[in-house]
Amino acid sequence: MVSNIQKEKAEKFLKFHHDEEILVLLNSWDIGSSRLIEACGYKAIATTSMGMAASLGYPDCQVMQLPELIQIISGIVKAVQAPVTVDIEAGYGNNSDEIIESVKKIIATGIVGVNIEDSINLSPALIDETEFCERIAAIRALSDSLGFHLVINARTDAFYTSSASQKEKLSESIRRGNKYREAGADCIFVQPVWDKPSIATLVKEIHAPVNILFNPTIGDGVPPSIRELQDMGVARLSLGSSLMKATLALIKKAADEILNQGTSEILLEAMMPVAETTAAYKMAIGAGK
Repeated sequence: MVSNIQKEKAEKFLKFHHDEEILVLLNSWDIGSSRLIEACGYKAIATTSMGMAASLGYPDCQVMQLPELIQIISGIVKAVQAPVTVDIEAGYGNNSDEIIESVKKIIATGIVGVNIEDSINLSPALIDETEFCERIAAIRALSDSLGFHLVINARTDAFYTSSASQKEKLSESIRRGNKYREAGADCIFVQPVWDKPSIATLVKEIHAPVNILFNPTIGDGVPPSIRELQDMGVARLSLGSSLMKATLALIKKAADEILNQGTSEILLEAMMPVAETTAAYKMAIGAGK
């Protein structure tokens, strides 16, 4: 059963992909990070599979079990007012039937969108594109049968896993992106690609809103700004696992300094000014009420 509120949030989230202003998603992993992101003014909440897995002590790539995923996203949906879209990796199933059963349970949490990818454990061999289209079409049919528009963000990992040339990876991403759109996807996610000519080509040649990963650690040179990406026609921008990785990196640096040097300069710098840290905490616990 899909509530009217869930339907309305899904419609709002879909509209964000067609606004002139780019949709920026910071990618959270639990209730606290989701509430803080919402309180900072972001229009929607998107999860990161790596972040959720790491919060449970797991590596990425569907080591986390479906019931654990559902528990996390159920808490997030209840805690925030913004639309929530969830990273379901390869779909939590080995075929369309299994994936549909998983997606039914995920939709029941109140989410309005899913991110599904065409690689298994980031294997160099991507899922056959016809098979992946069947999975997208099955999810779209499920959404239609429930009477609401689940926003499907279809991710192709041609750039991520392939050892082919840049030109070949670009061509495969475009071909797959357009096929996924025809199968029922609302947005096509291509990552990690960061050079302006490739992004411009993807936006021009893929006949759907395009999602780019905003990660300044990939590629060489100065990455394009959010404003530049918006002007290029990018519809959606994700941080992926960057926030969680930065959080883990801070813990490691602070812990090493305290253990090895007996000082806490890194921790103090991250918390200063204290008033802002306290305000951020109050925003996080106050959002969603």
